[in-house]
Amino acid sequence: MPIAMITGATSGFGRAAARRFAAAGWSLILTGRRSERLEALKQELGDSVEVLTLTLDVRDAEAVARAVETLPDELGQVTCLVNNAGLALAPQPAQEVDLADWHTMIDTNITGLVNVTHALLPRLIATGAGASIINIGSVAGSWPYPGGHVYGATKAFVEQFGYNLRCDLKGTGVRVTDIAPGMAETEFTLVRTKGDQAASDALYRGTTPLQAEDIAEQIFHVATLPDHININRLEVMPTRQTWSPFTIDRD
Repeated sequence: MPIAMITGATSGFGRAAARRFAAAGWSLILTGRRSERLEALKQELGDSVEVLTLTLDVRDAEAVARAVETLPDELGQVTCLVNNAGLALAPQPAQEVDLADWHTMIDTNITGLVNVTHALLPRLIATGAGASIINIGSVAGSWPYPGGHVYGATKAFVEQFGYNLRCDLKGTGVRVTDIAPGMAETEFTLVRTKGDQAASDALYRGTTPLQAEDIAEQIFHVATLPDHININRLEVMPTRQTWSPFTIDRD
């Protein structure tokens, strides 16, 4: 059976992706920082497929490398890496933001993604044709907005890292895709506002955002395409979300 490693599997896109891959019979390596959520997901999915859970902070390069090096033999030939672990913080204007929040986003969205990718590349290359690296980016990586500052910049990195990685992996059979969601109703805003449920409710009220399952379906689709097809970037927005005109400061 094919094997998917999914980071940030304790909520949102990661958890939904784990369920989608499990429904198709894939074996799973699931990582996250919240052990109790990982265990609950393993209990939910483990009767139908093989599930290995790893309590792991992707920012810790040594811990990531050690986890990958010690994967059991039956789960060593990874077919698909889903780099989902990430977060947004500090929706305020840049000049009002705590520098620590910027560092947290950079360390998670960039350093964490690089750590996991670097550790798993030899296994993906050994798998060869049909192997995939699927990075979860964001429309914020292409389209700026007030309060996007470092979050948008980290997702721009995700996109360009994927493109450049593709160049280096030419001839290996390993595919690389950036999936860039727009507005999606997950724990994203709760995390960004540090638990402000009212702010989260206000963002999604009166519209129809994407759901985690919508993005999980796109992840699974990309991972199961014929070996000769690589989708470089897939930008997915709700039908009711679009772009605004440029803003102009007037006297």
